[in-house]
Amino acid sequence: MKRVLVTGGAGFIPSNFIRHLLAKTPYDVVSLDALTYAGNVENLKDVMSHERLSFVHGDIRDAELVRDVVAQCDVIVNAAAESHVEKSIEHGASEFVTTNVEGTQILLDAIRAAPVERFILISSSEVYGTAERAPMDEEHPLNPRSPYAATKAGADRLAYSYFVTYGLPIVIVRPFNNYGPRQHPEKVIPRFVTQGLRDEPLTIHGDGHASRDWLYVDDDAEAIEAVIAAPLDAVVGEVLNVATGIDISVAAIADSVLDLLGKPESLKAFVTERPGQVDRHIGSTDKLERLTGWRARTSFEDGLARTISWYRDNEAWWRGILESETPRVSSS
Repeated sequence: MKRVLVTGGAGFIPSNFIRHLLAKTPYDVVSLDALTYAGNVENLKDVMSHERLSFVHGDIRDAELVRDVVAQCDVIVNAAAESHVEKSIEHGASEFVTTNVEGTQILLDAIRAAPVERFILISSSEVYGTAERAPMDEEHPLNPRSPYAATKAGADRLAYSYFVTYGLPIVIVRPFNNYGPRQHPEKVIPRFVTQGLRDEPLTIHGDGHASRDWLYVDDDAEAIEAVIAAPLDAVVGEVLNVATGIDISVAAIADSVLDLLGKPESLKAFVTERPGQVDRHIGSTDKLERLTGWRARTSFEDGLARTISWYRDNEAWWRGILESETPRVSSS
């Protein structure tokens, strides 16, 4: 039976992925998380006692711990990352470099010492920067436009170099903008939802024309599982977008949230454009479908309605986060 290590397991995407693995596969799962601001153990509360889940409180920058954990696993899904664009701009890139790049390097060196079946790096569509052509396929140039995106690009290319240099079984996955339940309220969709639920202005950077390819988190979980299940020779050494092929502007997202909440359009508030803003992101879906058969199944309308329903029903979860932290805003 496979044992899958998910780093950053208490974060948004990886906690939903872990929940998916426990529900839909027979795999044993190990979650490794340092529990920084984005890693909330509450995200795994409903599955923490599951017989196939083990939780390790630790940092991927701890080389000794990582070696010990990796030696017990068959598949690594590295989803641990500092991921808040605004934080990388306002507070500097140091934590992003050490976690996103050096942490990845420590994991890669660990699998050199203790080989695994495959190592899946959860990269990011942010490494592409603004679309030079649409849709963006995996051969699109890498033009990261924020310190966060640059560190993700560094980890992405570092992992690829370990495939070329050492022949390690590396697969690089580049999800586009995820949304859904349990996402930190700094991100744009939960921020709009929680602002609307409190009758506060929905703050939109610039004129809101920036558009993204919005991927419901459960679809992303299915995609990552498909990469684990695919024949290794079909995916090893490959870069794989996880996208819908449809982009929607931030302003249109605000309109949809207000409509579904029954709130007035006057709640929209336009603020200064963020430095390094990416204008457009839209991903090609062809390669992942060809290699694994995966396609996104959730329409944005359905995904947004499910997301809003979750935040309505789990007010204590997001209010607790907002009350414990300095407010942040994001358009990604």
